[in-house]
Amino acid sequence: MPDMLVKLYDLPGPGEPLGRAGAAGVDIRRPRPWEKSVLIEWVERTFSPAWSLECEIAFAASPPSCYVAVEKDRLIGFACYDCTCRNFFGPTGVAPAARGRGVGLALLLACLNTMRTNGYAYAIIGGVGPADYYAKAVGATLIEGSSPGIYDFGLLGRRRAQDEG
Repeated sequence: MPDMLVKLYDLPGPGEPLGRAGAAGVDIRRPRPWEKSVLIEWVERTFSPAWSLECEIAFAASPPSCYVAVEKDRLIGFACYDCTCRNFFGPTGVAPAARGRGVGLALLLACLNTMRTNGYAYAIIGGVGPADYYAKAVGATLIEGSSPGIYDFGLLGRRRAQDEG
């Protein structure tokens, strides 16, 4: 999957999507240190072990380089940045039952606007799945020749191939 590039200086602020999420009872915020294990376990269970490892890296920063979506004291989404590499957005995910309500957009804009505040002019969305979504939501463009990019799995991919061969 290719990477995409986002012009952070052309981004809309997160106000409207965050307001809609809040009005729907969803709190978009940074996780608290004592929520680390709950978040990492939820990401592993809901999405993948690889994403949970990337999410764990977010807690090396203070404040953590991620946001969570919480509804009625339950996690329904997360988004990370500066985890895989500096200036990278992702991983991110919203629980299947909570999709289609703007939670993903609120998380995306919270992260990207924080990246802009931190001094980045551009952000890379690594290993994009829904390219059309990112193009429409934040004007992201495909980076030609970027697949597999950083996600070639290096030793992990080689080991898996050896184990299977």
